[in-house]
Amino acid sequence: MDRGMIDVPSPFSVPDTMARLESILKEKGLTIFARVDHSGEAEKAGLQIRPTQLLIFGSPKGGTPLMVATPSVAIDLPLKALVWEDERGKVRISYNAPEYLQQRHSFPFDFLKNIAGAGTLIQKAVE
Repeated sequence: MDRGMIDVPSPFSVPDTMARLESILKEKGLTIFARVDHSGEAEKAGLQIRPTQLLIFGSPKGGTPLMVATPSVAIDLPLKALVWEDERGKVRISYNAPEYLQQRHSFPFDFLKNIAGAGTLIQKAVE
């Protein structure tokens, strides 16, 4: 956690990993705020990067109390999951460690539970 990021390997392609993750998050009642296809947008601009997509998701019920307690955390909320392919063709999901966000913004430790469950759902998407 030295970078504050958690990387979870996925046996699926970037599009398949994204579809699985989005489905699980919706199933659990989380809101999908945006899906950013970095590699698709790069291609439209005549540029090329390995497959890379970002999912922005969360729960206003869970995130709002954190932002009320510590407004700066809004820079990192809603939560984000980056699904990307590395130089060896391996796919990963990267996301901010909840503990890192707590340290970064110094919100009350009791609110950690509001965002900690995302890691379990991300792990489920790669199984």
